[in-house]
Order: sequence, then C-alpha cells, then structure tokens
Amino acid sequence: MSGDPFRLCGTVEREPESRLLSAGDLSVTLQDGNLRGLRFRGHEVLRAVAFLVRDRDWGTCGAVVADLAAKAEGEGFSVTYKARFTAPSGANLDCAIAIAGTGRAVTFTADCVSDADFETARAGFVVLHPVVGVAGEPVEVRHGDGSVEEARWPDRIEPWQPFKDIAAITHRVAAGIVAATELTGDVFEMEDQRNWTDGSYKTYVRPLALPWPYLVPKGAPFRQQVAVEIRAEDGAAPAAGAADAVTLSLAPTARAFPEIGVGLRPECREEELAALDALSATGARHLIAHFDPDAGHGVTALEGYARIARACGLKVTLEFAVPCKRPLDVEMADAAAGVAEAGLPLDTLFVCPSVDRQSTPPGSRWPDCPPLEDVYAAARAAFPGIRLGGGMMSYFTELNRKRVPAGPLDYIGHCTNPIVHAADDLSVMQTFEALRSVVRSARALYGEKPYRIGPSTIAMRQNPYGSATKDNPAGGRIPMANVDPRHNGQFAAAWTLAYAATIAGAGLEVLTLSTLAGPFGLVAGEGEPMAAGTLRPLAHVLARLSALSGEAAVGVETSRPDAIVGLAAKDRLLLANITPEAQAVVLPAAPRAVSLIGIDNGAVSPDGARLVLPPYGCAEVALQVLPLRA
Repeated sequence: MSGDPFRLCGTVEREPESRLLSAGDLSVTLQDGNLRGLRFRGHEVLRAVAFLVRDRDWGTCGAVVADLAAKAEGEGFSVTYKARFTAPSGANLDCAIAIAGTGRAVTFTADCVSDADFETARAGFVVLHPVVGVAGEPVEVRHGDGSVEEARWPDRIEPWQPFKDIAAITHRVAAGIVAATELTGDVFEMEDQRNWTDGSYKTYVRPLALPWPYLVPKGAPFRQQVAVEIRAEDGAAPAAGAADAVTLSLAPTARAFPEIGVGLRPECREEELAALDALSATGARHLIAHFDPDAGHGVTALEGYARIARACGLKVTLEFAVPCKRPLDVEMADAAAGVAEAGLPLDTLFVCPSVDRQSTPPGSRWPDCPPLEDVYAAARAAFPGIRLGGGMMSYFTELNRKRVPAGPLDYIGHCTNPIVHAADDLSVMQTFEALRSVVRSARALYGEKPYRIGPSTIAMRQNPYGSATKDNPAGGRIPMANVDPRHNGQFAAAWTLAYAATIAGAGLEVLTLSTLAGPFGLVAGEGEPMAAGTLRPLAHVLARLSALSGEAAVGVETSRPDAIVGLAAKDRLLLANITPEAQAVVLPAAPRAVSLIGIDNGAVSPDGARLVLPPYGCAEVALQVLPLRA
C-alpha cells in the first residue's frame, strides 16, 4: 500500500506479509502459509488454495506456523512448513505442509495428525475459482466414482451446491489455456460464494449434508492434496498488463439512479439526534428505521425516529423484524399502535420474520415460521395505505434460499455484507465482481418489481450464521465484525462509490450504504482519520450519489474493473480506485474540472485527458458532454 494506512483504512495495522512465487509463466502469492492469485501468463487460474481448520462452531482455528522454508528449485519453487491448529478444547492438529510449483503445475499437500480427539466443523482444503470470465462457461467435473459431468459454471447465483462429490475440476482459463484441479484425501463439494458477494466459487472439504461438528480421532493421520495442472497452447496470449493506463467506455443503461437512504438504530438515538446536519449534507431522501421487538425496541425507539423524521422531513421506512411469536394480527396491531403513539410518519413498511434473518444451511431443517403470505396480509391490515416491502433483512443468500412471494409486495429488498468469509482489503474490493451477479440474479427472480438494497455496510450489522457479530476492540480486519476501521477512512469512500457503480444498471429504487451515526454512520468519532464530529469520507461520496438520484444512469466499463470502477450521468463522471496503489486513467474526453472526493476533497489538474487517482481515491469529473458509446 502506498500512502498513509491510517488515513486510507482507519488503522495502522498492515496486512500480513506476502511473497510472490514464480516459475516460468506461472506465479502465485504465498500469504499466511496459503496461496492466493494463482496466475498463468497473467490470467487468473485460481483465486486461492488454503488449508483451513474450523472449530465446532465454525470459528477459525488460526495456524501457528513454524520452520517455514521457501526456495527456488531449478525451474520451479517449493515451500515447506509446519502448522499447528489448536481447538478450544486444547487438542492440537499438527500438519506438515508441502507446496511445489513448476511452470505449469502446483501441488499443495497437507499431512496431519492430532494429539487428542479434535472436534471440528471443517479441517481441510478450500479452493476458490474466480467468477469473472468463468461464470456461465463450460466446466468438466470428475466425481469420486470416476464419472465425468460436462456442465457450465452457474451464471445466475445458485442457492445450493452446484456440484457435489468432486474429484477434479477442469475449466477454461483464457483462450488456449485450460486448468485441471484435482482434489484428493476427502469428499469435496462446491458452493456459489457469490451468494455472500464473495468473488468466487468455493470448493471445500466434507459435504454440508454430513453431520458437523465431527471428530478427527487422536493419532489417526490423514493426507489431503490439491494438484493444479495447466495446459496451454503455444500461442495463448498473456493478459493485459496491470501497468497500462485504464481506459473507459460509457453506455446508457435505460435505468435511473436510486435515491439514497440512511439507516437509523435505536441504540444510537442520541448520536443520531446530534448528527442531523449530516443528513442534509448527504442529500439523503430516506430513513430506514430498524425496529426489532425481540431486541427490546418499543415506543421509545419509535419516538426517537419520529423526532428525527420531524426534524429532517425525510421519508421513513420502518424495517420491522416480526417476532411471529403471537398471532400475527396482534403483533402487527401492536406495532401500528406504537407507530401512532410515537407520531411516526411512515412512507413504507418493510417486514421480515425475525427467524428468517438466520441462515438455514443446506441439509438443515427450516425453522418454524408462518406463511409469508399471512405475514404480509397482517401487515397490510394493520398499516392500510402504506407501501409494503418484503424480502430479507439479512443478505441475498437468505433471499435466494427462501424466495419470498412477490405478489403481495410493493417492493423487494435485501442487504449484503463484504466480510462474511474474508476481511482482507483485496477480498472486500473483489466483492463487486459478485455484486453484479447478485443484482442480476435478483432481477431474474423478481423481474421489474421495485427493488431496494440496504443498509449494506462494510461492518456486519447482524450475523445470520451465528449468535452474534464479532467484537473488534483492536480494530483489525476480521470477518463478521460489528466494527470495521476501514469505514472511517478513504477505503469506505471507494467502496461506497464502487458499490453504487456496480448496481447502477439494476434500476434500484433506494440504495442505503450507511447509518446516520455510530460505527456504521456518517460522522467521525474520536481517534479517526477525520476530526471528531466531521463527516467521514464516504459521506462526501453519498452526497454526489444523492445529487444523481433520478437521473438517467450511464454505465462505465473500464479496461480494468479490478482497479477502477465508475458511473456517469448528465455531464459528470464519478470514478473510484479500489486498489491500494495509484492508478492512471485515460478519460473519455478532456475534462472541464476534476475534484477528489473524501479526505482529499479538492480540485486537481489532470494531464490532458490523463488522470492519476491516488490509492482508494474517488474523483468527480466534469465534462462538456458525455461521449457515449454508439
């Protein structure tokens, strides 16, 4: 990363050291003992190969690595080390790891044995295939019985495992380049990780249909191996160079930009009341007021929302987690009475059974829940004349697995979160590769039904996969954390703009990417890159997005969407650099003016049509006219 890490990411903690291993046309990054970004002639072959151990509750057992040795050997490379994983019970799983690479092959082997019965939900390899250039393309899957399935990678996001009992996967990497990935030592299956906005298909050890947790018996050794072989034609072309300046292409979308919403939470009421100026500064038009009676929310919470609504005049959506513990008409009538007593003016009501916020994994029993048609009918009866939304208060995953009936609803909604499985900077920014598929899949399910997303934030608002989100007192980059330091820095500004750019063609009605106050909010606290009480960098991006609400959306295609993303409307262009390095961009025309958004607010002078965006930098580019592609 170039630049001040605190200013960019809200923390001085640096990501783990990594080392590039290369042999001929093949390269891969070694980080934390695992492999990332396996490439051949610059084309991404695999996103990651990792040996992971989970405890009985799916918590991660971190590896203590010893005797790490990495060296070049002839025309290849090798890595060896010892890894010890410790369960909460104190049992240790000791693994001898060996990685070897040549110009056209990589093997990753783990020989393991435990010193006591080791209880685990998963102990073994995970392989991530990329989605860009792969989704919808042919794939060959060899199963454990030797049969071969000729299929295609899922294009629309699959709610369940697309392939099971996998022994090998052969896929096309690029023109003239094929990769065969063989997995041995256990039974593997695949899930479509785009459900969670991970930019990958994940092949993992041990089917979810088998009981978990399970025991690795004391003293019983086992071996697993992943072997990748690449076959390439002599003339197979290399990928475009990362050093090239990024070029842009603009095309109309026939969609309009959404209105911007801001979330409210009862536990932040006093901070929210003190932060009303931030609402006018961002130009938000909606308040998304969270209401969960099971969490103790009652009339007091509604009265707080009413005070904010009266002060700002914005439209209010009540995000109601319906307990479904008493007759639905009684629960809805109580909620309606509370809204009336508080004097809260509602524009829309979003309802979701509280139990549906939790994940129901493949093979698990669905929890008891009234028919959704009954929930929606009770809401209609208790809140006559109010627009009704439904879907999932949690993530697209849960909506994809339990598809709500759209007929009784005025709009569909869900959230996303980028740190469900991985929280490093690169993985968070790679979620936009999957977000494109999320909105496309949602549109395929619900057609032109009005569609909303959010609140979606980097930190996790609620955890569908456990009893609680993870506390993060040290301010690190950890999955499922309820506080993320990057929200406070320029990183979040780039993330917010990239999010809006990615969904620009989906025709959303409302997009919500923050709350008003607190760790998901717009206003800086003590010890952040911005002075306490001032706007965090993402607020400045939201102000630009709000100004575009209702305008015809122009899509921006870039030659390197893994580096630069953007959107356009009228006579302006908004761009985000989603990498930790400066990126050169060739604008489609010489600009009238360019200004940086966020911490670096201020005018810049491009070199003609060439602009250099700083790490995680965001820019607003004013043009005479948008040069649209025919």
